[in-house]
Amino acid sequence: MAGQLKVTVDREECISCGVCWATCEAVFEESSDDGLTQITAQYRVNDSLAEGLVPADLEDCVRDAADSCPVEVIHVSEA
Repeated sequence: MAGQLKVTVDREECISCGVCWATCEAVFEESSDDGLTQITAQYRVNDSLAEGLVPADLEDCVRDAADSCPVEVIHVSEA
């Protein structure tokens, strides 16, 4: 679908700092199971905690979160 962004999180490398949750809580949240970052349920692809499709109106939010991640585990690309 046009106007979407693909967002992936390398959860194995996540340090659970919480910067992405604070920066873009619409897309990122803390997993209650392991404390790592996950994509919020409404944007997940195939129920994957690490992969999502996000509408273009959240691009600034998602890119700010990716840019703020100290371990650079959030990747954003055109869908």
